[in-house]
Amino acid sequence: MRIGKGRARQRGISFIGLLFVVIVLGAVGVVAAQLVPTLIEYQAILKAAERAKVGSTVPEVRSLFDRAQAIDDFTAISGKDLNVEKVGDKVVVSFAYDKQIHLVGPAWLLMKYTGRTD
Repeated sequence: MRIGKGRARQRGISFIGLLFVVIVLGAVGVVAAQLVPTLIEYQAILKAAERAKVGSTVPEVRSLFDRAQAIDDFTAISGKDLNVEKVGDKVVVSFAYDKQIHLVGPAWLLMKYTGRTD
C-alpha cells in the first residue's frame, strides 16, 4: 500500500457547477411563483363562468358572473368581457384575456388564457 502516490480521481459537481444549478433553479422558481397565481385566477374565472351559464339571458349571465367575481375576488375580466351565446338549448359562456408577467428589464412573459363552458 503506497501512501501519497497520487490522489484517486474525485467525482461530483464542482462549486461553479453547483452555483450554476442553483441560479437556474432560482430563476425557474421566481417565474413559477409569479405564474401560479395567474393559473389559480384562471381556474376561478372558469368556475365563475360555469356558475353563470345557468342564466337564461345575457344580462342575467353577466350578473351571475359578476357576483361570482366579487366572491372569488379576481380582476382579470368582468361580466361585460364574456361572450354569451345560445347553442341549441344550452347557454355557452366563453372568454379570453391576456396576463403579462414582468421578468427582467424589457423581458415580459405573456400568458393568453381562453375558456369556454359546454
